[in-house]
Amino acid sequence: MPHIAIIGAGFIGLASVAALMRDGHRVTLFDPAGVGQGASFGNAGTFAPYACIPVNNPSVFRDLPRFLLSNDSPFRLRWGYLPHLAPWLARFMMSSLPRRYEASAGALAALLAKAHDAYAPLLSDRQLARFVRPRECLYLYSSKASFDAAQASLALRRKLGVAFEVLDGAGIRALEPSLAPIFERGVLFSHSWHFSDPQRFLQTLFEQLAAQGLTLERVAVDSIEAGAEGVTLNAGGLARSFSHVVVATGARSAQFARQCGDAVPLDTERGYHVRFPGAQQLISRPVGWAERGFYMTPMTDGLRVAGTVELAGFGDTKNRSLLDLLTFSSRRALPALQQPDSNWLGLRPTLPDGLPVLAASRASVRVIYAFGHQHLGVTLAGVSGRIVADLVAQRAPLLDLAPYAATRF
Repeated sequence: MPHIAIIGAGFIGLASVAALMRDGHRVTLFDPAGVGQGASFGNAGTFAPYACIPVNNPSVFRDLPRFLLSNDSPFRLRWGYLPHLAPWLARFMMSSLPRRYEASAGALAALLAKAHDAYAPLLSDRQLARFVRPRECLYLYSSKASFDAAQASLALRRKLGVAFEVLDGAGIRALEPSLAPIFERGVLFSHSWHFSDPQRFLQTLFEQLAAQGLTLERVAVDSIEAGAEGVTLNAGGLARSFSHVVVATGARSAQFARQCGDAVPLDTERGYHVRFPGAQQLISRPVGWAERGFYMTPMTDGLRVAGTVELAGFGDTKNRSLLDLLTFSSRRALPALQQPDSNWLGLRPTLPDGLPVLAASRASVRVIYAFGHQHLGVTLAGVSGRIVADLVAQRAPLLDLAPYAATRF
């Protein structure tokens, strides 16, 4: 039986384990932090098949001055990080040109179209399905100008098969009466849902897979080296041999790609959340505020307010102004909120064209990449796991994987 190593115990890694074990493979999982940490711990928890509009889009040319200068902007750039980030930013701006943006949106939509069915093997289990809350996401605009500016992206979503309903202020309040009456328009996205506890979902999945033979090693992987007959993985001072290795370490995956000959321009978007305990009953679904760049999601332990983007590298120092913005903005949207009792910083993996890498490495088909999912790791976990299993088995994949190749850069 082939023995496969997966580096990374988040949504992508564990979904890959599940798909590989369904194929009968033996799997060892490596993650020094344990199960469901990092970006998989603190995300908004939304299954968002509508999210085919990448961050790199033509609106950045119009909005960038406001993003950089406005106090209520959900975007921050740490200027000391700019020299390191400059090549990535140049690629990002090129990827925001209309032709490239539309290509990225089409490639995201192709993946997202498979996301629901690919989750089915996981959610057919009652212990896992109990974490799913089947309520559509509501996305809000507090000004007519912002809603008007979103018409091009909404039209592209519709063209790419995304179903949604536009609501006026009265329609918004009918769905979510606790919201302040400050929102001009809302978009209700069909076929979306959310997890009540993303980390507990992953822990339950891990426990089920462990009962079937999955092994977790809480050690850091230092390097991988592909050979003709397998892959050598160096971790904890020991060299281990596997038939395949899957790289699913999110924002920290670039080092392993480099070891396999692939220069992938991977960086991180630092994202934040604050939690309001006992406030989950104020809304019945994930609610996003477009201009402020965050979602409010009712979860088991309270209302989680997650979002914003900070380009500042891999440090663990939190940006107080973004935490304050999340707190202020969510209390403006939901006046009944009191004060948050906790906050969190996580590192989202980001690539300049807004697409993940789902591919075999340049060095060997025995090293499989599954990283760079940006804001869509939760949504694309099932389909990414299925693609990983197809690549290991050398089966025809669900869709054309050319747009997600590491060599595209």
